[in-house]
Amino acid sequence: MKLIVCVKQVIDPEEPPSSFGVDESACKITLPPGVPSVVSPFDRQAVEAALRIKDDKGGKVTALSLGHELSPAVLRDPLAMGADELVLLDDPVFENGDAWSTAYGLAMGAKKIGDFDIIFCGRQDSETDAGQIGTCMGKILNIPCVTVAKKIDVKDGKATIERVTDDGHEVLTVDLPLVVTVSNELGEARFATVKQTMKARKIKPVVWRHSDLDLTADQASVSGQKVKLVKLFKPVCDIKCEMIQGATPEEMGANLAVKLRESNLL
Repeated sequence: MKLIVCVKQVIDPEEPPSSFGVDESACKITLPPGVPSVVSPFDRQAVEAALRIKDDKGGKVTALSLGHELSPAVLRDPLAMGADELVLLDDPVFENGDAWSTAYGLAMGAKKIGDFDIIFCGRQDSETDAGQIGTCMGKILNIPCVTVAKKIDVKDGKATIERVTDDGHEVLTVDLPLVVTVSNELGEARFATVKQTMKARKIKPVVWRHSDLDLTADQASVSGQKVKLVKLFKPVCDIKCEMIQGATPEEMGANLAVKLRESNLL
């Protein structure tokens, strides 16, 4: 099987909020030097989903990433997990794209890679929680897209997918090729072994510019965006604590109940 996984290089979600700043005039996040980048945890689960199918059915897994000044050292993580190839769509025109322009670039990258059976994406972006790339790619490529999948089985040119819903899950059978966004209900992604990590370091990524794709600069850059970011700000969290007094625990409990009623919380 030919499987493609879209992965994104993001700021490490474990970094404390104090590490982040906002340039409100430019609508950009600012970072001090040395803040590490990682592959989005949601995308690592998409890699895991692809590898489980490879383990069962065989085939090839290609990790695909889009951006500017991408770090091969960071994006080799899927290779260390067991993917076979890394393709980087690295070009200044890809910088600051919205979901549509990013999905368009990834879709053209997938077409250039060639015939594929399934494209996997994480369920959402760990930076913005937007969750739009997979559905946009399905629209652009004119193939089905199934979102928030927790289990994927492939047989006889069809994928049977358990999809998470608000009150449980539903089972869908879909013809290949298709796009699948993978939910965290899939389970933990595998860790890379030392042997796989050493092997991954020897794999040279394929690097394509926008001119290598069926893609104009206008389609890939800000001109191709469908959304305009008008304001970006760091929210202020103002927390106040009031100690409830009382001579006994019972009196403190009664005073607390009165205070909650006064605040319309009871």
